[in-house]
Amino acid sequence: MTPFRSRHSCTRLPGLRSRQFGFTLVELVLVLVIVGILGAIAAPRFFDRSVFDVAGYSQQATALIRYAQKQAIAQNRNVFVRLDGASVALCYDAACAGKVAPAGRNNSGSAATLARCANLDTWACEGVPNGLAIGVTPASYTSASAMFYFDPAGRPFNTADGLAAATSTFATRLAVRVSGGASRDTLVEPETGYTR
Repeated sequence: MTPFRSRHSCTRLPGLRSRQFGFTLVELVLVLVIVGILGAIAAPRFFDRSVFDVAGYSQQATALIRYAQKQAIAQNRNVFVRLDGASVALCYDAACAGKVAPAGRNNSGSAATLARCANLDTWACEGVPNGLAIGVTPASYTSASAMFYFDPAGRPFNTADGLAAATSTFATRLAVRVSGGASRDTLVEPETGYTR
C-alpha cells in the first residue's frame, strides 16, 4: 500500500522559491525614507499648539463679550468690557471696581488668568495665555486700555460716550484679534452688539 498523497502537495523545484512572505530590504528602506520625510514635514505642524491656543482663547473672548451683553440686558445695567492687552474682563463701571461674576461661578483659573486678573477666580476675566497677544481695531480703540460697554438694551457704546448718552459713537465694527502663530478675530457689530 502506498501512503496517501494529497493532490496539492508541493514538490520543490530546484532554484524556485514557493510561497515567500515578507519584505525585501529595498521595500523596508523605502518605507523608512517616506516615514522620515513625512515626520520631518508633519511633526512640527502637528505639535505646534499655538494654532489651538489662538482658537481656544478667541472662543473664550467671544463668549465673555456675549456674556457681557446678556448680563447688561438681564440686570438692566451697563456692563463694561475691558480689553487691556493682558486680559478680557467684565465690570459694572469704567474703573472696574464692580466686577461681574463669571457664568459658572469661576473663570478658567489658569495661571495666566490668575496672574492677569488680580488672582480672582470669581471674576468674569480671562488672562491672555503666554505666547499669545490680543489687540483691537479700528484705531479709535487702540488705547492702552480699550474699553466699551453694553447698555441695558444690549447696544454697544464707547466709554467716551458717557453713561447718559442716547446716541452711540460705536459706529464701526470692532475686531478683537487674538494672535500668536496664527490669528483669529472676534467681531462686535455696531448698533446691535452682535458678536461673532
